[in-house]
Parts: sequence; structure tokens; C-alpha cells
Amino acid sequence: MNRRRPRASPLFAQVLWLVIATLVATQITALLVILSLPPPALEIYTVSEVAQAVRLESATTPSGRRLVATLADSPPIGETEGFRRRAFRAELARSLKIDPADIQITQPNLRTIVAHNPTLHSIASEDQPMLYGPFKAAVKRPDGRWLIVHPANRVGIDAWQERMLLIFAISALALIPLAWWFARRLAAPIAALAAGAERLGRDTRAPPLEPNGSTEVIIAVNAFNEMQERLRRHLEYRTSLIGAIAHDLRTPLTRLRFRIEAAPDGLREKLIGDIDEMDAMVSATMDFVREAVQPRVRARLEIGSLIETVMDEAAETGAPASVGHADRLVVDGDVLALKRLLVNLVNNAVKFGGKARASAYERASMAVVEIDDDGPGIPAELIERAFEPFHRLESSRSRDTGGLGLGLAVARAIARGHGGDVVLTNRPEGGLRATLTLPLSVG
Repeated sequence: MNRRRPRASPLFAQVLWLVIATLVATQITALLVILSLPPPALEIYTVSEVAQAVRLESATTPSGRRLVATLADSPPIGETEGFRRRAFRAELARSLKIDPADIQITQPNLRTIVAHNPTLHSIASEDQPMLYGPFKAAVKRPDGRWLIVHPANRVGIDAWQERMLLIFAISALALIPLAWWFARRLAAPIAALAAGAERLGRDTRAPPLEPNGSTEVIIAVNAFNEMQERLRRHLEYRTSLIGAIAHDLRTPLTRLRFRIEAAPDGLREKLIGDIDEMDAMVSATMDFVREAVQPRVRARLEIGSLIETVMDEAAETGAPASVGHADRLVVDGDVLALKRLLVNLVNNAVKFGGKARASAYERASMAVVEIDDDGPGIPAELIERAFEPFHRLESSRSRDTGGLGLGLAVARAIARGHGGDVVLTNRPEGGLRATLTLPLSVG
């Protein structure tokens, strides 16, 4: 029974939903802040403050608001009538000892100010000559010009600007969790796809990814799973084909072994030696194929301990093998395959370099294992060819010491199957260095 998959929406729809949700949340937050905060207090100016500004051309109110005066050829245009303004003009004229006709006052309608500020009703109901909010008081000078007094522009921010900044800050704080949740939800399937691609490089038998996320991501995940399955089948078919060919070679080799019995003694020994070598190559190939197609369980293991085990086993056989500095590095891998990899590298170092010295350390989130020997090294142009299956260097052609040429090929295949690699380099002080790199466990 197929498990029902959750419905997925296109990536475009999800981004559009985020934009709309952000705008709606911003408007709602701004509305709630506006409705919850008290209205900003209006500035109140007295006759004495305005008169002082006229005399000194500058004054500061008790609330800290500064009044300034400027000269103009004509008074400002605006509404000047109203009981409050007439009372204020008359009181200001008495204070300055001038004709009230030489004074003009303009300001927003007082009824509008009081209607939006109920707290001022008690003050406005009394017969007090005061001005509320922005205003301009023009006083005519003897030379015919007008001295206009008005509140100075603030250097900082006004109350309404503080309110708007508060609205923006609260909106941002309210939307951060929503944006974080949506970004995680949008990025999680893409991150899973990237992790699956990384895991595929280490193990072609890794389980398929679970389709999840937007429509586009689900399409990509399904295509990735199909690609992984085709790749796995291709590798298994190729490996099985090589194993079948190697198995079928056993029959003609057996017939050749019987037919050369009639050959001369000197020729028969050479032919038997060649057949034995071919039979050993077939056996090695079949062993490699058998191990490659056999499913393995990978687990977390400490590579330093595995190195010490391999070197101890080599030393027990009399081989000059030792371990230097080895950090405790945890990797995910097949224990038997990695042990075979290390055994091949150590055997090569002992056989062709006289001794093996191992060390392990961490570099760039990778476990690095170095195995050094004291041999003659390998010409730089032949280093990569040393990893080719059944390739043996000219100096190692002997059947007794040259081997079959599969050790390094198997070692590199295992390392790359775990997402790492094996490389050879000639040491400046002499000898060869085999460097194994493996990804560290992320768990």
C-alpha cells in the first residue's frame, strides 16, 4: 500500500504567500500599535513665551521647545480668525504695548486640535490665551517688515516619528519568527537533496530520498532517486559482468593446463607459470567482484584504532610497521573494506619501501591517514598509472615480488566509495607517501 504523500505547492506560490503574509502582518501590527498607544502630546505656548521671542528673537519654552523669529516682507497667509487667536493677539499686543492690528496669528483650527486631543478640552474651555501645536505669530515692525515667531524645527525626531520607528521595530520582531520558520521550511528539502547527493558519492546503496517540499523540489528529488537507482544498477551490472568474464576464463585456462602436458619441459614450465599467473589474476578479480557486490553495513568507527590494529597485525608477521601520531578520528564506513584498504597500503609500503610508518590527523573536516616508506619512490609520470588494475611498474615485474597490480586499485575504489580518495606522492627526503582522506562523521 502506497503511503499518501502530502500535497505540495509550487515554490512561486510559497514565496508569494510569504510576501502577502508579511504585508498583512505588518499592517496588523502597525494598526495595533497605533490603537494601543496614546496620542502624542501637543506643544502649548503662552503669551509670555511668544513675547520673549519677539523681544529677543529667540526663546525656549519650559518643555524645551525653542521659538525662533525671522524677518519677512509680508505676514504668512492662513486662517487668523477665531476667539482663541483673537484673545491671544490682544494679550500679546498688551504685553508688547503695540496695536493688535499689527499682530497676525495663524495656526491649525483649534476645534480640530481639541477634537483629536480630548485632554485639552478642560484647558480650552477656560479663558486662557494659549496656542496649541504649530503656529506663526507675525508682528509688524516700525520699518514695515514683519517679525515672524514660530517653533524651531527639531534636530532629532518628533513623537510621531518615534511612533513610526516603534511600529517598524515591533513589526520586524513579530515577523522574524515567521520568516525564520518559512526559510527553514523552504530550505530543508533543498538541504536534504544536497545531503543526498553527498551521500550518493560515498555509498550508491544509500536509501532513496523522501520527496518533500515544493513541487519543483519534489520533481528534483524524484529525478535524483531515479538517477541513483540507474547508477546502482549500472555498477552492479558492470561488476557482475566482470565477475562472469573472470569466471568463464577458468574453463579455457583449465583446458590449457591439460594441453601443455605434451609440450617440451622448458616450454612447459614457462607456460605453466603464465597460466598460474592468469589464474591468480582471475581469482583476485573474482574475490574483488564478490566483495563489491556483497551488501555491507556501514557504522561509525575510529580510524586511528583501525590503523593501530592493522599495523600491529603487520608487526606480528615480522614486518617493520609502526604508528606515530594518530588522532582519534571518527568516520562512517565499512569496517572490513576500510581494513582491507589499509592492509593493501601497508603491504605495498613494506614490500616496496622496506618499512611502513603511519600517522593520522584532521584537516578541513577530513580524516587524513599517511603511510610512509623508505623505498625508491615512483616516477611522477607513473604515479597515476599505479592505480590502474593489473598495472605493475617496470621495477616490480617479478611474480615473486611484483604482485598482481590490484592492491592500489582496490584501495582507491574503497576510498572513493566512502567519499574519500587515495593519492601517492614522493617524499622530499626519499620514499613514497600514500595519503588516505575520508570524510569525518557528522553525527
